Amino acid sequence: MKKRANYLQKLTLYILITIFILSCQPFEKWKPLNEKLMTTWGENINPSALFPEYPRPLLERDNWLNLNGLWKYSILPSGSGFPDNYMGEILIPFPVESALSGVKKNVGEANELWYTRKFSIPKNWKGKRIKINFGAVDWKATIWINRKLAGEHTGGYTPFSFDITELIKKGRDQEIVVRVWDPTEKGTQPTGKQRSEYFEVWYRPVTGIWQTVWLEPVADNYITAIRTTPDIDDKSVTVHVQTNKEELNENVEIAVFNGEDEILTQKGVTNTNLRIQLDNPRLWCPDDPFLYNMEVRIINNENIIDKVKSYFGMRKISLKRDSEGLLRIALNNKFIFNYGPLDQGYWPDGLYTAPSYAALEWDVTNTKMLGFNMIRKHIKTEPERWYYYCDKLGMLVWQDMPSSDNKAEWKGPSGIDGKEIIRSQESEYNYRKEWKEIIDFLYSHPSIVVWIPFNEGWGQFKTVDIVNWTKDYDRSRLIDGASGGNNFPVGDIVDHHQYPGPAMPERVTDRAMVNGEFGAISLQIAGHSWYDELKLKNKTPDDLTNAYINICNKLKPLATKGLSGAVYCQTTDIEGVWKEDNGFFTYDRKVVKMIKDKTFKINQELVHSLDSLNN
Repeated sequence: MKKRANYLQKLTLYILITIFILSCQPFEKWKPLNEKLMTTWGENINPSALFPEYPRPLLERDNWLNLNGLWKYSILPSGSGFPDNYMGEILIPFPVESALSGVKKNVGEANELWYTRKFSIPKNWKGKRIKINFGAVDWKATIWINRKLAGEHTGGYTPFSFDITELIKKGRDQEIVVRVWDPTEKGTQPTGKQRSEYFEVWYRPVTGIWQTVWLEPVADNYITAIRTTPDIDDKSVTVHVQTNKEELNENVEIAVFNGEDEILTQKGVTNTNLRIQLDNPRLWCPDDPFLYNMEVRIINNENIIDKVKSYFGMRKISLKRDSEGLLRIALNNKFIFNYGPLDQGYWPDGLYTAPSYAALEWDVTNTKMLGFNMIRKHIKTEPERWYYYCDKLGMLVWQDMPSSDNKAEWKGPSGIDGKEIIRSQESEYNYRKEWKEIIDFLYSHPSIVVWIPFNEGWGQFKTVDIVNWTKDYDRSRLIDGASGGNNFPVGDIVDHHQYPGPAMPERVTDRAMVNGEFGAISLQIAGHSWYDELKLKNKTPDDLTNAYINICNKLKPLATKGLSGAVYCQTTDIEGVWKEDNGFFTYDRKVVKMIKDKTFKINQELVHSLDSLNN
């Protein structure tokens, strides 16, 4: 009996030592996992230098600490509690389902995704408050610092922050733990085009952190948002400097720059509207996307306690009647035909997350180089730097709300026949909360000219109420209440989808008319298509370009008949059915599928098709 007890003790000790040794083994070195297609940026990624540019151009601080890079991760059944051990390393900010994360695993509604890493607070931050910022986490995120709760956020498409000053412990090493739960389409939250079982026009799911995570030091009272509203008719811009202590009005000083030259300084107080008058303001437009730079300072007893860089553009988007009495879209009081591609914002190697900011900028730059003046950002938001590139390069943006909810019940047989869905109280709350957060997040970007709360009846509910709320909340932009059908007599735009099209909506005189989606002419490029089997009619870039020019020539007369804009499907090929090989670029962005100069020429003819109305 005694020998057996000794044997069991030795066996237990051996097992414990073995577990300890295995737990101390280093994880397998990170590398991107195999994917059908990879972008050049993804193939050359540097895990130690991910997204090094400051991620928030409208509220930029000089001092910050980037937390992108290798974290530990684990996937556990919901309710399991803090992991005892982690499964491996994941490259942040790439979603866990992506090849660039180094994991490429689905999580599912029954599980939770856990992350952790250590970090140190720089010594020169002593005496400052510490904020942690997340660009976006899909969907429900809970954050702990040194095992103490920092906060919780729901919503997959907007940034959020927590003050973690009181949670920082003495010494260098601090620990962050993040838990994420994301049921994708099996929940009641906005999901866009994500599906756990992806097919046809639905794509792979995205779970967890998918944008930059960073720390920054701030003062006791610091700037949380800068809301700018231009008024070109009054030659002024209203600036609202919001702080974390909204009940406290401190002195604020705003310096405005024309390039490097400071042209004026305006003083006021925080948390109020401050009107700044401009002499002969230079207007922002696609042909001249001029941006005024700002430096915003909070002043206390002549000391600068917080300082950020920002910018604004002077532009006006509105409706204006032509000589036939039809309402058309006008930019800076001049008619403008809005023409651009549907942009899904998916990447084969990073899914929702571009491999780099250079890759994000490439999409905008090359869309501009094809002669477009507009992009419809479809059923997704992007990191804020994407909108900065649109501001800087001069691209009008129509911004969709990712509004799906598959669990809601229909009042009628479809969402394209005047019927709406019945959302649960939870579903309606999730929608309204995130839609408001998206508008707040993007409000000050001059490129955004149209809000689109619903697409093709997906998740469409209380249309009149939602559209009117949106219009009241942001009176500086147009509202396309229901892109592609299920239109209600509300908002600024009536929108019709037609494939291949193009086509106009039924003629109205109380709103502008647009063709919100058309085209989708496809060409598969061997070695650059999501599908190996090639089965499409257009055989060469010349064939595709000629087919595109023919369809654009059908669009031209519609502009003269009252059409204010059109959206061609789409910027890049994407995963899904083979019919989605309908981009100007391949999914991996390695091949331009149309002849550039011919495409630019026809697109510019459309963009300038209403110029004669301004004479």
